[in-house]
Amino acid sequence: MKLLILDRDGVINEDSDDFIKHPDEWRAIPGSLAAIQRLTQAGYTIAVATNQSGIARGLYTRETLAAIHDKMRAAVEQAGGHIDQIFVCPHGPNDRCDCRKPRDGLMQQAQQHYQYPLTQVWAVGDSLRDVQAAISAGAQPALVRTGKGLRTLASNDPQLKAVPVFDDLAAFVAYLLQG
Repeated sequence: MKLLILDRDGVINEDSDDFIKHPDEWRAIPGSLAAIQRLTQAGYTIAVATNQSGIARGLYTRETLAAIHDKMRAAVEQAGGHIDQIFVCPHGPNDRCDCRKPRDGLMQQAQQHYQYPLTQVWAVGDSLRDVQAAISAGAQPALVRTGKGLRTLASNDPQLKAVPVFDDLAAFVAYLLQG
């Protein structure tokens, strides 16, 4: 199995500090759908691990989130790709759950679902918490400059020193598939 875990907002679709609260607000980052298509064609299983605190904040419902994910999956499928599974943390920042990144609960859910060692898995995100969750779970983190990526890099956090950085998901996929 070749498994890859992607963050959603800022990696696959445009991010918003106001949250993606409706399917109409979901917009793919240019090149991300083609990147997922390339991964799918190369035999990768794609999972998404995403914090969605807008549910806990009352900004949207689980049903609305499902509709957003339906739109995302349809766009990916139309481009010839496939997202196998979406792991969601619906909790807020102060809920003390184990699944909200930077904790590694979503990564552990993926590991349990696929019964596959995360040490052989790339986890692509745009924030420090994505990187921290990947490292904590034993996965290989990669950071993209899209979404909050530039802000994350500007933090100069020492945890980022050994993390490969790419312009976007398409650049990461080109790197991954070159070998």
